[in-house]
Amino acid sequence: MAISIRLKRAQDDPADTDGTRVLVDRVWPRGLSKDRLKLDRWLKEVAPSKELRQWFGHDPEKWPEMQRRYRAELKSGEQRRAFEELQDLARKGRVTLVFAARDRAHNQAVILKQLLEEELA
Repeated sequence: MAISIRLKRAQDDPADTDGTRVLVDRVWPRGLSKDRLKLDRWLKEVAPSKELRQWFGHDPEKWPEMQRRYRAELKSGEQRRAFEELQDLARKGRVTLVFAARDRAHNQAVILKQLLEEELA
């Protein structure tokens, strides 16, 4: 079975086709209720560390280094365990990684999707 991983902003409407919806932010999305998000899991431990998030500041110029640093963080500790949980979910069926960042191309969910696809291919 091929893996299926989707990305959605927290502000996007949930859909029946989303599969397992997982919030991958360390901080709850501002102004959104649990009912609105319709999440199956909140894996805040898989998100970048506070220090890395603050350093990155959603600056596209820092994107290559952000990817490198975040991938390094995901290799150990609580982040690794949370990433392994994401891998298990992706093996079972479609997963939608939910994120709050405005920038759809430069955020941790993009990196998680790439890494999941690489490791589960």
